[in-house]
Parts: sequence; C-alpha cells; structure tokens
Amino acid sequence: MAERSTAAVDVAENSGEESLTAKADQSTGDGVAQKRERDTDNDEAQGSDGTTVPGRKASTPELHSGHKLARRYRLEECVTRLDGFSSWRAVDEKLRRAVGVHILPADHARARSVLAAARSSALLGDPRFVQVLDAVEENDLVYVVHEWLPDAVELTTLLSAGPLEPHDAYQLASQIASAMAAAHREGLAHLRLNPNAVLRTSTGQWRIRGLAVNAALRGVSSDTPQRTDTEAIGALLYAALTQRWPYESDAYGLSGLPKDIGLIAPDQVRAGVHRGLSELAMRALANDGATASRHESACTTPEELVKAIGEMPRIRPPEPAFTAPPEYQRTTYQQGVYGRPATHPGATQPVPPPPLPLQSRTGKALKWAVSALLIAALGLGSWQLAEALMDRGGSSNSDNQTQTTDGSDKNAKRPQPVKPLAIQEAQEYVASGEAQAPEDVAKTYDGSSSTYWRTKRYNAGPKLAPYKPGVGIVYDLGSAQEVSTASIQLRYPGDHTTIHLYATDSLTPSTGIDGMKEIGTGTTSGTSLTVKADKRVKTQYVLLWITDVPNAPSDGYSGSGYKQAITDLRFMG
Repeated sequence: MAERSTAAVDVAENSGEESLTAKADQSTGDGVAQKRERDTDNDEAQGSDGTTVPGRKASTPELHSGHKLARRYRLEECVTRLDGFSSWRAVDEKLRRAVGVHILPADHARARSVLAAARSSALLGDPRFVQVLDAVEENDLVYVVHEWLPDAVELTTLLSAGPLEPHDAYQLASQIASAMAAAHREGLAHLRLNPNAVLRTSTGQWRIRGLAVNAALRGVSSDTPQRTDTEAIGALLYAALTQRWPYESDAYGLSGLPKDIGLIAPDQVRAGVHRGLSELAMRALANDGATASRHESACTTPEELVKAIGEMPRIRPPEPAFTAPPEYQRTTYQQGVYGRPATHPGATQPVPPPPLPLQSRTGKALKWAVSALLIAALGLGSWQLAEALMDRGGSSNSDNQTQTTDGSDKNAKRPQPVKPLAIQEAQEYVASGEAQAPEDVAKTYDGSSSTYWRTKRYNAGPKLAPYKPGVGIVYDLGSAQEVSTASIQLRYPGDHTTIHLYATDSLTPSTGIDGMKEIGTGTTSGTSLTVKADKRVKTQYVLLWITDVPNAPSDGYSGSGYKQAITDLRFMG
C-alpha cells in the first residue's frame, strides 16, 4: 500500500481559528447522554509528512440549532466551524439516537472528495472505527453523518490524569495497529491519528474516528501513508507511556520534549516505563528503529507493527489491590480498666500484666472438680454405648423387619439421581446483527463430536461486546424440566470462553436477555465446560448464551480471530 492515499485527519485544528466546542454531559430530546467530541490538533505537533492540498474557499452554510437535514437529522449544537465546513452534534429523529454531522457547501473545493471518502469508509464496516452512517448531497449541501459515542472518552482526556498503565498502553497499541492494518489492506489511511482521534469505550475497547472523511475535509494527503500512520501510532504509544508528546511542540494538552536533545526513549523520559513498550514506540517513530540498548529494524507499516507486538510477551492487567482490615482495637473493659477514671491525653499508661493462672487453693480445687466431672461423663457414655450394642445383638426378626422398613423410609427421602434431558428442537437466538450459523444448530446435540455449530470470526475479544452483546441457541426440552447442569464440548481452546444459561419462554423469546432468568454461568480456557445451576429453575426452553470467545487460529472455515464452536451439548435434570 505504498501508493498515494488521502486519509483521515481531525475536524478542527489549533491553526489560529477558534473552534466552537460543546459542553459535556448534556442530553438531547430523546434522553441520550451526550459528550463533547472535539478534534483539535496542530500540524507542526503531529510530526508526520501529511500535507494540506490547497483549494478555493467556500462560505460556510448558514445553519442553526433546530435545523433539519433530510427531515430526519435535527442539528443540536455546533462543535466546529472551520475552513468552509462545520461539524454538529445532532439527533436522528427516525432512530432516536445521537449522531455527528459534518456539513459543507456542495461547491466547496473538497466536497466531492469528502463524499468519496465517506463512502469508502462506510464500506469498510469495521467496528473498531467510528462508523459513517450516511453521506448525502442535497439542496446545495454535502453532509456526512457518523456515530456519536456518548460513553467514549478521548485519549486526550485520559492522559490529562497521567500516563496509562502498561496493560492499557499495550491494549491501545495492539488494537489501534490491528485496526489500521485492516484499513490499509482496503486502501484507506488515517494520516492524522492523534489523541483526539482515539476513544476508549466503557467496555475498554479502543475506537478510531475520522478514517478518510476528516482527511478529505482538510485536504491532507501523503506519498507514504502507511509510514505516516505507523509513526502516528508510535506517537500515541509514546504519549500513553510518558504523558509527553514526542516532538518539540506542545500539543493535545501534553508537553513536548526538551528542545535540542532529539527523540529519546520513553524509559529515559519517565521512570518505571515498561522496557518492551518503550522499544516498540521507538521502532514505530521516525528514528530508524534505533534504541539505547537494541537495534531492531524500524516498523514502517501497521502490519509490521502488529507483528512486532505479537512477538512481545503478553502484558497482563495489574492484580486488584486489597485493603488490609484495620487492627483489632481492644475495649477498655477487656483491658481491665472498666470503671477507672479517664486518663489525660498524652499520658503514658502502664500495660496491665496478663492474669496469672489459677494457683490459689480455690483454683486447685476447681481444677480437680472439673476433672472428676469429665471422668464421670466418659464412664456414663461408655456404659450407654455398651448397652445399645447388646440390645442390637439380641433383637428379634420382627425388629429387623421394622428396622428395614425404617431404612427404606429414610432412603425415600434421599434426592433422586440426575438424569439426561432429551432435546426436542433448537433454534439460533439473534439479539442484534446477523445470525451465526442457524442451519447447524442441530449439530450441537447429534451425538457426534466431529460436527459443530460455530460463531463468526471477530477481530477483537475475548468479550464480544460492544460489537455484539452475545450469540447463542435456544433449546426445547419438550416439557418443563428442572435443569441441574449442562455439559458443553467446545472446538477451540484458549483464553477464554464464557457461557450463560437462561430460562426463557419459547424458541423465539418474547423478551431480551435482561428479561430472562439466569440458571448459571461458567468460564473455561479448555474445550469442555460444565455449567451448574445456581438455583432450582424449572423451564421447557433454555438459552445457551456465549459472551466471550477465545482467539483461535485459522481453519477450513475461517481465518484466525476470536471465535468458538459447540460440538456437543447435554442437559442433566
């Protein structure tokens, strides 16, 4: 992908023009919480070879809050008005959700390139990017509608509180590099990746906004788009590790490096920086890959960066910190000072000595009395035990029969052994998006381990959210049964698979997951899982719901990625 490419940049820049930003945490008429989405940066601070293509100026359309586009998108608040275009927070009144809108005149010098970039970005359909929802030319206006993420936080905001933990920085570099590698395979680039263009959702997933569209809005292009984007990812990782921007100019609320010393490794800027991540950032930045201790080759494409990350030892999240309980405080009564006058503050009080053992004449008598009682109790117990054994040996046949009857009565009260429950029918349950493999659901209970029902392949995991809340199958047991366990055989091992069991009302449930009663849940990194019922639930229909899947290699059906398959399933009652 060395060809010339036009890629994404930020909507607004600190280039002498003031952007209008909206206050965070406001709500639209449909009750959707909003956050400010700002895209301000500085060309010199970026440090890439992105260049701005000059074009003729066009007047910004005179729009106002409350204006509707296509009788559907109601403009709420202007976020940016810059260089002949404006960006708005809006409401899609048809689907009742918040959206973002870029608007520019149809005769703007870059109007055609904006439409083309928006359509190319929309065709990518990768959930790791903020999605383009609509691109229209209408009434002398060109506008692009994109997702608005109310629960996402910009990397700029996260770094204002300090550098990221090594695990978070590792996830940032891994997810962003993987996403950009996928975009470049489709011929799309993002020449203006910066802390304002990277968002972290409430589930911990990193998402990129402005692919292709924002570049077209600003007219930025590059002769080496892959190298430019790789350097930008290195700059993001550098900032995440050090809370410093790896160039001399300050940008995005971060201080630049001291002048006249050049680019230095992150572990030389801040103590305690992870050595492997520090070297990875240097390989991605424009420094020929040289570090203080190693001379690895530079990463010039996102694909090479993904490979370098894959060769690193995986960085695990930090262990949760537990607060030690407070020390036990003895009361004054236990200290033997009950009823004594209060002491003055600061006065040193002698520690009372522990009570002496019973050494007096009365204490010795008490010990002998207790010993005698214990001996008497042991003798009485032995005599009663011997008498009971003699009575049992001399009992009659009628007594034996009575005892047998009593024993059978006790056995009748014992719990019945578990039994397998036959599956009569099954159907795939789709909460959102596309089905996985509805034609193969019967293969999960056909008794053959060589056949299976499988999920689709996902680019990120193990948790399927937010791309999909989960995938699963509803099973019909023929009649209401009490389910105690489910034994599930899986095709792919790895970290990790999580499965939930829910009681529902039919093969096509009338409620969502939140309206169902959970039977049990289980997690495994192997190929078998037993889910035990947490409580006694009687139901005819059971939903097997998968929310986490492992990273599995490519096979005859799909390439490597996060996926899972069920080869066999048995319910016990």
